[in-house]
Amino acid sequence: MSLLNPVSPSKLRADLYNFPCDDDESTTTAPSSVISVLASLLDRAIARNDRAAVNRGNAAVGDARSRAFESHQVLDMTIQSFLERIYRYARVAPPVYVVAYVYLDRLCQFNPGLRICSANAHRLLITAIMVASKFVEDL
Repeated sequence: MSLLNPVSPSKLRADLYNFPCDDDESTTTAPSSVISVLASLLDRAIARNDRAAVNRGNAAVGDARSRAFESHQVLDMTIQSFLERIYRYARVAPPVYVVAYVYLDRLCQFNPGLRICSANAHRLLITAIMVASKFVEDL
């Protein structure tokens, strides 16, 4: 599936810099709502992909590149808690979470063998947030 109207990085960056960054009450709730929405979207994708893996018998599908982020042990932390922890300790701005989700979505589109599942979700997510933070917050 291809994007019909892809957003150019310069347009996305311009839109993100227009995001209000003042410290009034309206922006203090923004991180929790962005985190909740992102966690919900990722939880649904993970559940769907984990069910599909069980249905096909956990057969290794794809090449080594699509399994590069898989861990041997699943982290015992929900996606919601993981994102809240990143926000608490790194103070990542809400637009970074949105860009990270876009990166994950594009990664899955360009690599059809890659499925976000419980074995790779946390590693993919922290990597996407790090790259998105560099894109959004670095001048």
